[in-house]
Amino acid sequence: MSWTVATVMTSKVVSVQPTTPYKELVRLITEKGISALPVVDVTDAEGRLVGIVSEADLLLKQEHRGREPHPLTRPRCPEARARGRTAAALMSTPVITTHPEATLTEAARLMHQHGVKRLPVVDAHGRLVGIVSRADLLKAFLRSDESIRHELQTEILEPIGVTGSVRASVQDGLVTLEGEVESRLLAHLLSRLAQGVEGVIGVDSRLSYRRDDLDPEHLPRLLGTQAAHWSR
Repeated sequence: MSWTVATVMTSKVVSVQPTTPYKELVRLITEKGISALPVVDVTDAEGRLVGIVSEADLLLKQEHRGREPHPLTRPRCPEARARGRTAAALMSTPVITTHPEATLTEAARLMHQHGVKRLPVVDAHGRLVGIVSRADLLKAFLRSDESIRHELQTEILEPIGVTGSVRASVQDGLVTLEGEVESRLLAHLLSRLAQGVEGVIGVDSRLSYRRDDLDPEHLPRLLGTQAAHWSR
């Protein structure tokens, strides 16, 4: 199974317009139990995403209450946005987004890199099609052991041709590989590929090999080359 952002994202997204007033933004976040509201420009023929209003953006009004911004304050700085009355004035822009075909790993890295808790999902035209949160990205770890074992069998062991010599078992997301393979490189490759299956917590490789065909110094480069070959 190929897990992508589309697999785990929320497709029914509560969104607002640039003109949506502050009080309505607070009401939606409170009543819907969400932490952010994508801002969509409905006057645009494509209905493109133009910003996002988070709880942190709304709290700027509390944080800077009673403070007058300096005359030279930049228009989009926190002090200036704290005086905003609509989504357009409060929202964070440009928005860090992802696309439906992105892998969960790509989405997780993007969140970590930009320090955000969720990513709006847009199509090729910039239209909002969903939203994915940190909690959504963790859903893969809830898949059943049998589902993981089936993917290991059909997507890795069978294509490589080692089903007769390698056994894969899964317990609470932990994969155990047992058996004997031709070479050390193949043993490492199988372990690396198993670790890449969505939902796998870790891999305990108990594989033995008949031939040590690998210089440890060259292992990372060779594994990368072999993994790319088998993923085609």
